[in-house]
Amino acid sequence: MEKKQLSNMEIKKNNRNRIFRYIRSHGTVSNPDIAYKTKISLPTVTQITKELIGRGLVEESGELQSTGGRRAKALSIASWAKLAVGLDLTKNHIGLVLIDLSGNVLNRTRVGKPFVQQSSYYQEVNELLEDFLDKSGADRQRILGLGISFPGIVNLDRQTITYSHALGIRELPFEMVSAFFPYPCFFLNDANAGAYGEGIDGEQSRHFFYLSLSNTVGGSLFAEGELIQGQNFRCGEAGHMTIVPNGECCYCGKQGCLDAYCNATRLSNITEGKLELFFTRLAQGDPDVTQVWEEYTDYLAIALNNIHMLLDCEIVLGGYVGNYIAPHLPLIRQKVAQRNTFGEEGQFIKESRHKTGTAALGAAMKVMETFIQQI
Repeated sequence: MEKKQLSNMEIKKNNRNRIFRYIRSHGTVSNPDIAYKTKISLPTVTQITKELIGRGLVEESGELQSTGGRRAKALSIASWAKLAVGLDLTKNHIGLVLIDLSGNVLNRTRVGKPFVQQSSYYQEVNELLEDFLDKSGADRQRILGLGISFPGIVNLDRQTITYSHALGIRELPFEMVSAFFPYPCFFLNDANAGAYGEGIDGEQSRHFFYLSLSNTVGGSLFAEGELIQGQNFRCGEAGHMTIVPNGECCYCGKQGCLDAYCNATRLSNITEGKLELFFTRLAQGDPDVTQVWEEYTDYLAIALNNIHMLLDCEIVLGGYVGNYIAPHLPLIRQKVAQRNTFGEEGQFIKESRHKTGTAALGAAMKVMETFIQQI
């Protein structure tokens, strides 16, 4: 009897979650519409939407246009009911994003602040966070948590950032960071956060590799609605694959890593540290910039082809360079196609759906998705 009761509870929870997600992804809907599309009985749908309204997660928003009978009540997500914050910590900046229950970005900012592994740093970050929330008009009681993105190995089993060469971190327990913030904290690797932001609200069956081309190069594998973490939470570390034996020195101390050839600073260093200026001059046909870009994309094409040969999936280009990649996809696809064994034309290479603050956005989405899974 107890086992049957548990099973019924799980079925109800599954139905409730499906219904909530349907409303969230379709905007304004009706109970009959939900029942038809989800194949859940109308009485069950009506009961569950009534419960979600009672919990303040769904609201009635008028009536839908009649198709000949009685007008159905319009239902939509109570977007304002819950909030989530994403925080991206990098070597020289912090990024902040605030989203609502529907996944809408309410506010975002990026502030120059060099990382230092000291209490004073985290205290100042918290002050910046609270100031950001004040300016966003955020009700603190509605905040579900804070997603924190780190450029390093984030070991969820050990609840520790085991290694971050970029930040000079080794064996940093999550609790030593979360202690400085008054919200539940969720930790992600920066490339994983970028991939999460790219994939979590998309098609559940989508399978892709996310390549983050920022001041460091990272990667992440996303499949069927989940991040693939790997045995030691290092899955996707494409930045440290060797593409040139005994090549240029990487910040990790090894030679010939992809990071040494395709980090964003390799481009911005010739334009006064301004990546946007690099792409402006590239569009203008500047010969020096064009030569650097040709070399950069030659090495990038090697990596993209290697990744595709191993994983046979889409590759999404994100990070700082990914923000500017769209006009240059034909060139990159052409270079990859020249290396591809199976005659593919490189259409598996895509631009990211999100152009700004991707890691912070993904970290916020992780907080929100954790909540949604429990509805």
